[in-house]
Amino acid sequence: MTITDSERPAEAHDASDARHTTLLPAVGTSFFPIALVARFPYAMMVVGVLTLVVAGRGSLGIGGLTSAMVGVGTAIFGPLIGSAADRFGQRLVVMLAGMASSLALLTMAWVVYSPLPDAAVLATAFVIGATTPQVPPMSRSRLVGIITRRVVPERRTAVTTGTMAYESAVDELTFVFGPMIVGLLAATMSPAAPVIGAAVLTLVFVTAFALHSSVHEVPSNRTAGVVAAPARELLRPGLVVVLVGVLGIGLFFGSLLTALTSAMSDAGHAESAGLVYGVMGIGSAAFALGSALFPARFTMHARWIVFPLIMVVGTAALLVVESMPLLLMVLLVLGIGLGPTLVVVYSIASDRSPRGRGATVMTMATTGVVVGQSAASAINGHIAETAGTQAALLAPLAAASLITAAGLVNRAMVARASGA
Repeated sequence: MTITDSERPAEAHDASDARHTTLLPAVGTSFFPIALVARFPYAMMVVGVLTLVVAGRGSLGIGGLTSAMVGVGTAIFGPLIGSAADRFGQRLVVMLAGMASSLALLTMAWVVYSPLPDAAVLATAFVIGATTPQVPPMSRSRLVGIITRRVVPERRTAVTTGTMAYESAVDELTFVFGPMIVGLLAATMSPAAPVIGAAVLTLVFVTAFALHSSVHEVPSNRTAGVVAAPARELLRPGLVVVLVGVLGIGLFFGSLLTALTSAMSDAGHAESAGLVYGVMGIGSAAFALGSALFPARFTMHARWIVFPLIMVVGTAALLVVESMPLLLMVLLVLGIGLGPTLVVVYSIASDRSPRGRGATVMTMATTGVVVGQSAASAINGHIAETAGTQAALLAPLAAASLITAAGLVNRAMVARASGA
């Protein structure tokens, strides 16, 4: 298989109704604020569940295991939701998932403080993951579909790059500031407040996202008469290496937050962990947006090596910092590496999506982040409890190294395919 920066499904070049040079006229101004708020529950649920269970059940280990169950539910059902959206359209699928997710989140707020055993908490967490509406990948696939149908061919590559930069920056903002919101609500109201808030946001804004008129720009495969590529196309090596990369990003998110929570707990300020973690979002969001300005000769494949290496250096530095100012500086550096890395992996995932499988691939990629985040929360929570904070700080370094290794494998595949 030939892997290039410009790889696109064949139908991307056949749209006959393309007439715009930018995305905004095609999608409408209301789409972006709705899609932004609608994805916050997705970023809040793992940390929100962790915070709630630790407070209500009194165990970081049970809390981490519960977060892992959210990831298991997402891992199993997330790609199925994406596949259903490709087949039946986003509107119906997202609305049903949103309503089920709101109910599951509210149920969790009750179950944790109920006399029910821990097994009931774990089962509810699984349902939360299974019903997650998958707004981030739905937004990406919707925008890519609109670019394919409505943007003139000569502008599609530039518009797609800018769109992926925006989407990655927004993801970073939500995944960093989502935990901050969780921390603020838990500290000022109650540990159940973040989960209840996520349920309300889901019901209101996910529904608005599902009903937005832009959904008509990405008709289902059945409506559009598109024959989806065989499912085995989702296992192509070029796509698998991207999924390994996004899994590494999820592992990085979860392991870093858990390690910081342990460090702040050692200092007697566990409730501030989310706020400290949010510092990373400053550099990350800025460089994710700025990556659209990188020159074309600085290819996606080269960026996938350079920026994860910055993350490796930053996580190694976490092992030796001893003061809060130095910790904040290191987190800023980590953000500089993380933001462009998010842009790269999602852009390449979009490029390599098989025909008629756009929402499926985007959902698989985002699911990889959540699965990694949940798994790392559970594993690193146990490490922090049994071996201490210093041992837990090794996990983000391992995650950053995995992302870098995936980037090196990707570059070798590209070089081999091009005969270089």
